[in-house]
Amino acid sequence: MIKRTLRHATRTFRIAFRALARNKMRSFLTGLGIIIGVGAVISMVSIGEGAKRGIESRFASMGTNLLFVRPGSANQRGVHGGWGSMTTLKEEDAAAIETQCPAVLYISPSVSARAQTVYGNKNWNTSISGTGSRYPEVRNWDVESGSYFDDAMVKTAAKVCVLGADVKANLFEEEDPIGKVIRIKKIPFKVLGVLKKRGESGGFGSRDDMITIPYTTAMRRLQGIDYIQSVDVRAVSADKMAEAQAQIEDLLRVRHRIAPGAEDDFNVGNMSEIAESAAASTQMMTVLLGSIAGISLLVGGIGIMNIMLVSVTERIREIGLRMAIGAREKDILLQFLTEAIVLSLLGGLIGIAFGIGASKLIKNIKMFSSITTVVSLDSVLLAFFFAAAIGIFFGFYPARKASRLDPIEALRYE
Repeated sequence: MIKRTLRHATRTFRIAFRALARNKMRSFLTGLGIIIGVGAVISMVSIGEGAKRGIESRFASMGTNLLFVRPGSANQRGVHGGWGSMTTLKEEDAAAIETQCPAVLYISPSVSARAQTVYGNKNWNTSISGTGSRYPEVRNWDVESGSYFDDAMVKTAAKVCVLGADVKANLFEEEDPIGKVIRIKKIPFKVLGVLKKRGESGGFGSRDDMITIPYTTAMRRLQGIDYIQSVDVRAVSADKMAEAQAQIEDLLRVRHRIAPGAEDDFNVGNMSEIAESAAASTQMMTVLLGSIAGISLLVGGIGIMNIMLVSVTERIREIGLRMAIGAREKDILLQFLTEAIVLSLLGGLIGIAFGIGASKLIKNIKMFSSITTVVSLDSVLLAFFFAAAIGIFFGFYPARKASRLDPIEALRYE
């Protein structure tokens, strides 16, 4: 019984391949929709997965006991400016958090800007991060060469800086930058050290494209402001995160004289919350990209249905002859359904190779060098089985139409 079933299946597949081989170009063009669809799904999902992995890696490298204190949302005549738009967070608040919150280990006030930097005849536009002296400990980011600035330099708003690896490479190439002077917004800064290279951030740019300077220097010399934009906080341990967050919130409510029940003029976020939010966002992006790419699979399925209907029309006499010599309705149905499935599966296999190749190619193209792609087995299997389902779904109607033909009318067909 099993041997007879296998023999029958083999014969059905052989007939299907022979029928598709009669019109090679037509079969290839029909399968092209599936090839492009499967390839697009795999490459788009790989971009989304790469972004997700990059974000997870970035948060993992910073540690799980990191909190961020940001100003609240300014509200003018009912118009909310969003988090960070208020100017109520001061240096004294940061100092109070460090000294009056037992669950806090280190803090680093933050003031950010973007500026053109110049060394000799080279220049580079980069991110300028004003930080505290504990920034390497807070962000778990070591100095590779030289040293970081200390508390005395922060207090005096010294014109010193520490370079990210990308800035060092672009301004100094192979030259040792330690002790050299660069200009940021035409202001001279002495280079104290270079941070360790951390690499790309899952499609969100390089983390090494930055310069750190004392936050007081950023406030007074670059920005001309009297407030800080955020405070990075490292809790004593991951277990103390909730306690540290509660202590900071209670302290700032007292310092900012916020009445019970009134809206806070600050926001405290912890790393786990931000990581979960970022992961959810990238997951949504992955689904969106995959769904958009999946539309091309549906278009490919419509192409298969169209070509199978044409094939049924062309082979009406053949179908009638097969029925006349004993072929049953289910044999005809199975034959045409097999042809549609073979066409979609072959397209799916080629599409997998195309998608994996496209994902690898994206990483090697210079203009997309900041995009990280990760091809997962799940996306490959999903695309392949979806292609098979497309073949069954869109091949069933033409196959059913062929099996329902009247053999006498089929033999008379001209």
